[in-house]
Amino acid sequence: MAGASTGSSDSRRKLVAGAADMIRRRGFAATSVRELAKHAHAPLGSTYHYFPGGKNQLASEAVTFAGELATKLLTRELEKGPVDGLHAFLQMWRKIVVDSDFRAGCPVLAVAVEDLSEGEDAPRIAAAQAFRQWTELLADSLGEHGAGRAEAARTATLIVAAVEGSIALCRAERGIEPLDRIAEQLELVVRQYITN
Repeated sequence: MAGASTGSSDSRRKLVAGAADMIRRRGFAATSVRELAKHAHAPLGSTYHYFPGGKNQLASEAVTFAGELATKLLTRELEKGPVDGLHAFLQMWRKIVVDSDFRAGCPVLAVAVEDLSEGEDAPRIAAAQAFRQWTELLADSLGEHGAGRAEAARTATLIVAAVEGSIALCRAERGIEPLDRIAEQLELVVRQYITN
């Protein structure tokens, strides 16, 4: 029985990860549940079984999943300090953009910028939560390393906004230069506020 539960859990996780990948490539509106199931190599019926709330529920969980992956990376790398955390955050997005040949970006941003229909705000709420977690982690680390509270909050918001914006620029330009340019500038800003 435990094996069935594990298989069920794996299938559900595979659907969520597949949805995050589709959304990072195509956005929320351009992605159907049928396409999500096909992309995850899952029967369409199982998608509705695991996600009775349909596309809205699946997208919310996909955004939460993607947000948590970045949160885990930031949590781990920020233990070494804000500069190491910044480098890891930038490197994660650089890898995603380059490995996808500039076809994939951030599913959190993709959902955040779409005009969702009435009653479809759960994915946007999940996106806001992910951005808030990243910003708080960065601000806390900056504060622990000498930045004042206001400077830490402003700098953390700048980092998240600059990284997300540069991902969009990289995809549009089909080149990594926008991300690389902001990386250097963001490091200068972070080093300006930290003492250790």
